Amino acid sequence: MFSIWGIIYVLLGVFVVFQALPSQQGKEYHKKIGWLFALSSLANIVWLFLWQFEYLVFSVVLMFLLLASLISIYMRLRVGKADVALREKLAVHLPFSVYFGWITIATISNVSATLFSVGWDGFGVSAETWAALVVIVALIITLLVVATRRDVAYALVIIWALVGIAVKQSGNQTIVILTEISAVVVAIAVVAAIILNRLMRR
Repeated sequence: MFSIWGIIYVLLGVFVVFQALPSQQGKEYHKKIGWLFALSSLANIVWLFLWQFEYLVFSVVLMFLLLASLISIYMRLRVGKADVALREKLAVHLPFSVYFGWITIATISNVSATLFSVGWDGFGVSAETWAALVVIVALIITLLVVATRRDVAYALVIIWALVGIAVKQSGNQTIVILTEISAVVVAIAVVAAIILNRLMRR
């Protein structure tokens, strides 16, 4: 499941090269996300070290900083709403859609792992119930993004994560069924968004 980091870094590499091209100098998106991209990169680097050395509580702080910076970039780019050239969609919007999608899931996972590490008892609620709630929260967030932004890339990342959770939790049929149903619901929402986009363009 975590192999998606390789895809994210490749896409970010494409963005870095693209935005440095002479033809891209002075583009509006530079002004919108320049410092935010630097902040997100720094937060990601620091988070990697904190996670590696198991400073989980501090890693949560950096993860939320990373998530906040990506939300800001996503909103400033107006992903799914802005009318931009195809190459800008692929080289600028797509990398941040995928990145934002994964960090949405990673933030939930990071918080869950940290709470488990400090011995949180879940207010007496079973771990299975909390896992189900996490999946439902991820589903709701994704449906909101698809409904408001028609962002297929973001949704596909969530589907990837849900399938990964189902595989990892193969011994827990409740979670497996819930994640599979959620993945199907997101897939249906994506198809509906694509059809709606085509109808609106006619």
